[in-house]
Amino acid sequence: MLQGTGSDVGKSLLVAGLCRALTRQGLTVRPFKPQNMSNNAAVTVEGGEIGRAQALQARACGVPPSVHMNPVLLKPQTDVGSQVVVQGTVWGNASARDYTRLKPDLMPAVLDSFARLRAEADVVVVEGAGSASEVNLRAGDIANMGFAVATQTPVVLVGDIDRGGVLASLVGTWALLPAEDRTTLRGYVINKFRGDPSLFDPAVAMIAAHTAGLPCLGVAPWFDRARDLPAEDAVALEAPAAARAGAPLKVAVPRLSRIANFDDLDPLSAEPDVALSVIQPGQPLPGDLDLVLLPGSKATLADLAFFRAQGWDVDLLGHVRRGGAVLGVCAGYQMLGRTVADPDGIEGPPGSAEGLGLLDVDTVIGPTKTLRDGPLGYEMHMGVTQGPDAGRPWPGALAGIDGLAAKGAARADGRVLGCYLHGLLNRDATRAALLSGLRPGRETGPAFETRVEAALDALADHVVAHLNVPALLDLA
Repeated sequence: MLQGTGSDVGKSLLVAGLCRALTRQGLTVRPFKPQNMSNNAAVTVEGGEIGRAQALQARACGVPPSVHMNPVLLKPQTDVGSQVVVQGTVWGNASARDYTRLKPDLMPAVLDSFARLRAEADVVVVEGAGSASEVNLRAGDIANMGFAVATQTPVVLVGDIDRGGVLASLVGTWALLPAEDRTTLRGYVINKFRGDPSLFDPAVAMIAAHTAGLPCLGVAPWFDRARDLPAEDAVALEAPAAARAGAPLKVAVPRLSRIANFDDLDPLSAEPDVALSVIQPGQPLPGDLDLVLLPGSKATLADLAFFRAQGWDVDLLGHVRRGGAVLGVCAGYQMLGRTVADPDGIEGPPGSAEGLGLLDVDTVIGPTKTLRDGPLGYEMHMGVTQGPDAGRPWPGALAGIDGLAAKGAARADGRVLGCYLHGLLNRDATRAALLSGLRPGRETGPAFETRVEAALDALADHVVAHLNVPALLDLA
């Protein structure tokens, strides 16, 4: 089990690399994360949902994602509450305080899923959540040491040297953990190192002196090709890379407060002729865009109000008047319609609101969640959208893609499109058709799925080169 000294230390990436590396050795490998908190989710083979990071890790193992790889998924809807998904199915909503009381009741589901994976695999690579040293949350814990102690799974700490203070975070974690939890610790890994790794050699002895000899099991340099893999957390959107200078196609994505399933951005950012910008709150939508992509959200009404509070509704209308195109995905699609209603308070307080009025459709959010994967992408939404624009054929080459119109809506002039399909742009033909409609005659960009596979192989090479994989296997 890899546990972090903090959030965003690179646990998910290292687990994916280990999964691919061990699979290439001929082992049957499965990823497992007892509890995840993310609005970036994936549809599983059973028709449930798990964190997208575990879906990527499953891909690294060469198997389809299963609900048992992430039995508890928390999807934040407000600052203090989340939707709780247990073994792929929505259990309900819970505040942070209520969830603290609920956690012990979820341990049986966690242990059941873990047992299923152990029964079918040679090795299960487990990922913790957040920080191992959050001892204030230790009671009833199912995500880190609570799980490790209950299953007697050996733990390797992961420290992020790029953010600084890695010695203090490792030694401090050891110092804070109670004796029972310390018994699970078998070593640590330093991640995201830049420069000469030999400079870290003196620190190894220092850490050992303060942790009863805890060994270093690897110093992994910064992995540049992580940008070619889907990001797990919206933190990746806080400081996005600068838009590609000089690229002729300009695409902007408003950074919604509850943005969800933003992996739709990855294929666009990989296109060499696309300058993709994530517009942060308080910034206007640029006036020279070819396409505005309205992403998914975990709280449509709340983010519709947030969208208007930034003044983006005015910017978007100006963009459309200038002939710009708009694509709304999932909640973004719902926002583009005439009205959005949540009469039962599924995503927040009950209510309704006028939409952005760019598509002649209306949406009612209800208790039934649609979870469906297919050849064009996957659906993950609560709501039904109907109206004259629904089912209208999409423009240009998009019209030739079977089944696309049935999954969304199009304005009569073809400049405003909406659909419930996440992952639509992962398909090279669909992405090429959309972008060619914006810039006729453009050359086709790289094959996205091939790029992801190559990055996973490079990540496995990276892990094998810099981590003591034989020692990790011995621990397992």
